[in-house]
Amino acid sequence: MKKYFVIIVLFAIAVIFFNCSGSKKAMASKPAPSTYETNLKTVVEATCSPCHIAGKGNKKPYDNYTNVKSDIDEIIRRIELNPSDRGFMPFKHPKLSDSTIAVFKQWRTDGLLEK
Repeated sequence: MKKYFVIIVLFAIAVIFFNCSGSKKAMASKPAPSTYETNLKTVVEATCSPCHIAGKGNKKPYDNYTNVKSDIDEIIRRIELNPSDRGFMPFKHPKLSDSTIAVFKQWRTDGLLEK
């Protein structure tokens, strides 16, 4: 009788540990990675594209993923500047909020994914 009790207890412990995997919990709580199409495109269109559009002046257009991806480090550097600093962007507009700047940084951190 004692032998069956030990087997049942060991089986119950094994089932509990099998279902309590830390990796499952970590994966479930991890947010989806930031992508250009989902998280950044609308921000770029609203804050950069009024000046950085194709065929207008000498500014590089930021109307597509490729151009934004290639310049992301420079974009972040310039949007983090103070409005009184040379090179500040968006030129002649208020400084972007910290949460908006964080969207650019998160996209870079997540690997500059398009979709």
